[in-house]
Amino acid sequence: MISTATITSLGHKGEGLAEIDGHKVFVPLALPGERVEIEFEGDRGTLLGVMAPAENRIEPFCPHFGACGGCQLQHLDRPSYEAFKIGLIETPLRFAGIELPVSRFIDAAGDGRRRATLHARQEGVGYMRLRSHQVHDIDFCPILVPGLAKAPDIARAVFQAVGDADVSIVASLSGLDVAIRTEKKQARHDRVAPLVARFKLARLALNGEMVLQAQPPIVEMGRARVELPIGCFLQATAAAENLLADYVVNALDRKAKTVADLFCGLGPFALRLAEKLPVRAFDNDKPSIAALDLARRHAKGLREVTAKAQDLFREPLTQYELNYDFLVLDPPRSGAEAQVREIAKSKVTTVVMAACDPRTFARDAAILVAGGYTMSDLVALDQFTQSTHVEMAATFRR
Repeated sequence: MISTATITSLGHKGEGLAEIDGHKVFVPLALPGERVEIEFEGDRGTLLGVMAPAENRIEPFCPHFGACGGCQLQHLDRPSYEAFKIGLIETPLRFAGIELPVSRFIDAAGDGRRRATLHARQEGVGYMRLRSHQVHDIDFCPILVPGLAKAPDIARAVFQAVGDADVSIVASLSGLDVAIRTEKKQARHDRVAPLVARFKLARLALNGEMVLQAQPPIVEMGRARVELPIGCFLQATAAAENLLADYVVNALDRKAKTVADLFCGLGPFALRLAEKLPVRAFDNDKPSIAALDLARRHAKGLREVTAKAQDLFREPLTQYELNYDFLVLDPPRSGAEAQVREIAKSKVTTVVMAACDPRTFARDAAILVAGGYTMSDLVALDQFTQSTHVEMAATFRR
């Protein structure tokens, strides 16, 4: 059905919200205040035209915007963009009973995203289209670091070798680290191995197994150099990792003597905290724990880092095990409810929590506040630029 409507607000997915005959309709690419023509079915609308554009509408910087689903906010001016992302953080906190404004909005884009996953399909190579499982073919992506300029070419070559695949590429200090995921039976190692020489890759993996490694992919974390395990988690931008680490280190109380890093991953916080104090580090990913331990042993000027593989979702550290002055945790999108409930019952003096999902962050923050902590210095870090994702961190003190 085709109709004209006025956009009243912006939903948390960056879609304009209109009301037609008493029903809410979500319209991607539309902005509050705009009079638009849309085609809709149920609550899903498609923008056909903007009859009266909003004052905060700007020209997108990427020609793929609007078709590619990788970005949702390139048409929004900077003040409105920042306000939208701040709202993503503050609104769930308000619903959780916490009235604390974001104190700083930090641009964490740096040189761009250092990792990307491109989908290689018959219809092309790129990211999924808006509201679709079809791929929008791209020749470049302006939000990636320059070192990933060849990412579309690499993904096309992967498709030629094995057919449909998802191709994850990380720009490391020693070259590109490429990991291929595919269900195609013709995906043999010998079909993709030539790509290492062709594109001068550091490493190539297929379905979690290493095909060929010219040199270990390396990233720097403070004074340490960390070898990346295949398929490991890495912050989207190097700038965001550095800014988050600075936040954590600056929150460290001078009187603190015992420190732990929960959901430590490769150790971006643990390795920097170890420049000051010994650190206990925990994560359920064994390859990341091994990489952290290796990096610490080869780094100079660090205190001891004791890294342990432990599933903190099923086996959280209990209130009796949390004998630390300072804790930092950066859980995945699902949050850390079980672990946070134990922290709330503990005597830990200071907790820094980083997160990438505002809703689970608000839930976990409310548990800490109910347990007697005071929440402060709430910051937003914008590393997922032009998308509806946002990173956040806050300090909790007894």
